[in-house]
Amino acid sequence: MATGNFSRLQIKKILLYTTGTGVVGYAGYRLINQRDVVADTQQNDFEEQKKKLIPLKILPSRMDMLNKLKEPNKIYDVLVIGGGATGCGVALDSTTRGLSTALVELDDFSSGTSSRSTKLIHGGVRYLQKAILKLDYDQYHMVREALQERANLLDIAPHLSSALPIMLPVYKWWQVPYFWVGIKAYDFVAGSRNLKSSYFLSKKNALELFPMLKSESLKGAIVYYDGQHNDARMNIAIALSAARYGATVANHVAVVSLRKDPETGKLIGARLKDQMTNEEWDVQAKVIINATGPFTDSIRQMSDSTQRKICQPSIGVHIVLPGYYSPSSMGLLDPATSDGRVIFFLPWEKWTIAGTTDRSCEVTHHPSPTEQDIQFILNEIRHYLSGTIDVRRGDVMSAWAGIRPLVLDPSKPNTESIARNHIIDVCKNSGLVTVAGGKWTTYRVMAEEAVDAAINDNPDTLGHAGKCMTLGLKLEGGQGWTPTMHINLVQDYGLEEDVAIHLATTYGDKAKSVARLAELTGKRWPVVGRRLHTEFPYLEAEVRYAIREYASTAVDVIARRTRLAFLNVQATEEVLPRIVEIMSEELKWSKKQQEEELKNAKEFLNSEMGRSVNQMIRSQLPISMSKDEINQLSKRFHDLDRDRKGYIGINDLRRSLKDQGVKVTDDDLHLILSEVDLNQNGRIEFGEYLELMSCIKNGVVVHNRFAKALNLESRISVERSGGGV
Repeated sequence: MATGNFSRLQIKKILLYTTGTGVVGYAGYRLINQRDVVADTQQNDFEEQKKKLIPLKILPSRMDMLNKLKEPNKIYDVLVIGGGATGCGVALDSTTRGLSTALVELDDFSSGTSSRSTKLIHGGVRYLQKAILKLDYDQYHMVREALQERANLLDIAPHLSSALPIMLPVYKWWQVPYFWVGIKAYDFVAGSRNLKSSYFLSKKNALELFPMLKSESLKGAIVYYDGQHNDARMNIAIALSAARYGATVANHVAVVSLRKDPETGKLIGARLKDQMTNEEWDVQAKVIINATGPFTDSIRQMSDSTQRKICQPSIGVHIVLPGYYSPSSMGLLDPATSDGRVIFFLPWEKWTIAGTTDRSCEVTHHPSPTEQDIQFILNEIRHYLSGTIDVRRGDVMSAWAGIRPLVLDPSKPNTESIARNHIIDVCKNSGLVTVAGGKWTTYRVMAEEAVDAAINDNPDTLGHAGKCMTLGLKLEGGQGWTPTMHINLVQDYGLEEDVAIHLATTYGDKAKSVARLAELTGKRWPVVGRRLHTEFPYLEAEVRYAIREYASTAVDVIARRTRLAFLNVQATEEVLPRIVEIMSEELKWSKKQQEEELKNAKEFLNSEMGRSVNQMIRSQLPISMSKDEINQLSKRFHDLDRDRKGYIGINDLRRSLKDQGVKVTDDDLHLILSEVDLNQNGRIEFGEYLELMSCIKNGVVVHNRFAKALNLESRISVERSGGGV
């Protein structure tokens, strides 16, 4: 059949999809607007109840939190295990209902899955497609709920979230009505809380908005809207909000064991351990809620060894590319990858994030990306980008893996049935409440249902709890935020505009607190604000402020308080010594502690942010030289590196190439530098210099523009280009 014609099967599929969409969409519209009425009623109740909520003006320190946990006669109503989005959401929900609440996290808030998402706040377009085609109400309900939570999350944390247009390119005519109907149903189900209406673009307009897109056979594109956020910062905001409203929250505190009443077998507390000092103590609680994501089973079996495992872990990898790979304000959705999943290609923090993959895995605290994962994503990207764009392995600035906590429903007899949504389970023997599964967007509903379950199962001890108050409750930084806040920061503090925008969209109405910590630059402009790295808007003052947000390690700062490790591994390694130095001043670290922090942070970058993958590739690159030749090049490199900085620049490279008899123009030299210099900072280290000279001497036959610039038959591997990991 010729391209562009419709087969009977395609027409039948479109008609079925359209009819199903109409039925489900209308039902959704009625139900969603009924829910809006309910939400409005809840909002009125909330307005009355929230007057009783008085947030703390000054956050307690981590030491204050630990001291509260150690009070010998203190009995908490609720102890939450797990400091991800759901766990922190449970703590916020519980404490705002009037329940005395404690939360402990083995590592840092958002150190696990919650910081490794696609950064979307979405309802799930693909789930709605399944709901329509299979007339599956459960799938439909899941999408409807997520869309309502999407609207709420954008409202309660406006500084950390925003609406993002996402383009769905269409390369076959029959897909135009098929996808258009589905996307319109997505709008329809959102009801009055839809972000913006979706629309169709002609081929010409699609390419104007997304010029990197492959134009061959493109028929047009459909654009719809979803939410985007800074996931780790959102998680931190939830944790800090819980602390503001009275919860005792402590990161880097492990649960060593659970304590039970010897007569009833019910849980009455836990043995805790401060990971920073190794000190142990007991804490008492009436109810314990397990919100540990992929580690759900370890806590369930700690409470009751007869509990069957329910977690079915799956790992997903994302990569970060330079910002020029995508428009600054529009994402891309590949609806059908080679493995049947979808891939998102999104602008984030002025860079481009792409992912994700899907494969089963073992549960680990340190998930790592593989080269196979990275290459899969790059290959999928190539299918949708113009052939004029060289999608290079060297452009991968960082790569990380996150474990999806897919779970089996323990209430179902079928042990192979994975729950489509989240599950809430109360252990009959121990009383442990487990909340698991779900996704970032619905963390608040999951938390609400978990606390409801705890109250319903313990009416005698938790019956004094009020109703859920988190719907519409602004998170840390969101209360006084305005879209023009960055202008005030520029005018009041003399900050650079990009720094001011970063502070406003990271800390919200707490941005001024960060600005007040910033040191004078000694320049006419900017007046204050010493940057950690010249290419990023992060300030040294943010490291000091991070400690007030309970950051206890260098990894806490580079991965969760700032997002530098997720954006650029090379840049992160460059600023690590300064970060450790600042933290040492604040936390009074010894020399040994500083060295340990540097070591741990570098191991984190290597194992969890994709650096070790690059090192494995580099180890496979051919360096075919004799020992004498390597020694000679080493001597030449050190002669060029007169200041003993460990690197050379473009003028040094020019002299070296001239000595080798290679003639190049100035334009070619700049091209060479852009291809050889890994971190794009004008520096060429010895390993890079050695590989370059080896390839010039021996030849490595792979595609690379640098080799073409030198008119050499030998080529430099594309794995070495682009400045990434």
